[in-house]
Amino acid sequence: MTPVPIVLDCDPGHDDAIAILLAAAHPALDLRAITTVAGNGRLDKVTLNARRICTLAGVLDVPIAAGAAGPRGGDPPSAEGIHGETALDGPALPDPVMELDPRSPGELVAAQGEPVTLIATGPLTNVAAMLDELGTAAFRQIAWMGGSTERGNTTPYAEFNAWVDPAAAAAVLGSGVPFTVVGLNLTHQALATDAVLERIGALGTPLAATVVGWLEFFGGTYRDVFGFPAPPVHDPCAVALVAEPDTVRCVDAFVAIETEGTWTRGATVVDLDRTLDRPPNARVAVELQVDRFWDLVVDAVAQLGR
Repeated sequence: MTPVPIVLDCDPGHDDAIAILLAAAHPALDLRAITTVAGNGRLDKVTLNARRICTLAGVLDVPIAAGAAGPRGGDPPSAEGIHGETALDGPALPDPVMELDPRSPGELVAAQGEPVTLIATGPLTNVAAMLDELGTAAFRQIAWMGGSTERGNTTPYAEFNAWVDPAAAAAVLGSGVPFTVVGLNLTHQALATDAVLERIGALGTPLAATVVGWLEFFGGTYRDVFGFPAPPVHDPCAVALVAEPDTVRCVDAFVAIETEGTWTRGATVVDLDRTLDRPPNARVAVELQVDRFWDLVVDAVAQLGR
């Protein structure tokens, strides 16, 4: 099978870090580029984190480019209460050995010479800009970790990535590129339990120890802020969907993004029961094969940690 050419647009972030590992290691994926967007931290922080993660994992041949420093017309976001001051607090990471690519995210995508699958694990600011610049033909599909069929995690109804830039999310959803929403309702099934940490730690490599450290820090903040017994590892779920589609069950549904609501800005309106009588415009992830998902993550850490 020919690997799927992908570009990963992310805002590392503890769960983004693990998404990078899975995207780089899975044999069904051909990771062509990593682009960064302000989200879990300021753009300079998340971009440095991406370079440090790739240095740690030996992913040295994938260009990394910085994108948007915040939503158009809005303030730069941050999730320090979850990810810490660096946006990737926890174990110390090496200084990066690769330079930042001077090209824009759109230029990196255009340089691939063929349509790519874009996996987005942050706010969709970069993706909306790339669609404006390149048009829809540059993309086979877009898989987005964002939104929810249920409650939010930033406001009662808005998930963080949707809340940061709902106008961009609405533009991407309306672009016509095949779009999959991998929301909190799905990612809350991907809990990094003690048993998962033991599996990763048993690999006995420096990379494995770092991943365990990331998840321990992430688990601590999720416990303090949300009362979770173990942290949901959101972003690798979108990567797993593209790498092994059977790992994530999806349904077709009409989805809309609330861009202006006084109490609901950033809410993802997902019509699972078709009460709005509108045709589906997205796939929506609803069920995760949890054991297989963690097999993929553990295999990635094992492969890159050799």
